[in-house]
Amino acid sequence: MNDTVQAEVIMSFLVSEELAFRIPVELDFDSGDPYAVRLTFDLPGDAPVTWVFGRELLLDGLSRPAGEGDVRVEPSSPEHLSDVYISLQVGAERALFRASAPPLVAFLDRTDRIVPLGKEEVCDTLDAALDRILTEARAG
Repeated sequence: MNDTVQAEVIMSFLVSEELAFRIPVELDFDSGDPYAVRLTFDLPGDAPVTWVFGRELLLDGLSRPAGEGDVRVEPSSPEHLSDVYISLQVGAERALFRASAPPLVAFLDRTDRIVPLGKEEVCDTLDAALDRILTEARAG
């Protein structure tokens, strides 16, 4: 059985310099996939959208710009830990979010207690998963 960590964080969805919406974002971590975190954005008037990216990327982005491509995370101020910007991009479409850093730090600390950074192992290897599926098929 996998251990999980969940938290809800209120982030600002920055539509423009003048317009921002505060939205709830669900953060999820599953020890069965220890390299990843899932952020589910509940945008007004839309179905929830989930992004999966590296736990280490989120951690690195708290103190310095991190990420290439579709996901980028960076602190609003390099001098002190306050807010963090999370930029998500698909093609030409980009969404920018601002979050308070302390709830993200607390979430990452909880994930680190379950699976310490640098000690990740994929718990279910392909062989183990296949064995489990075949065993269940024979029993059912």
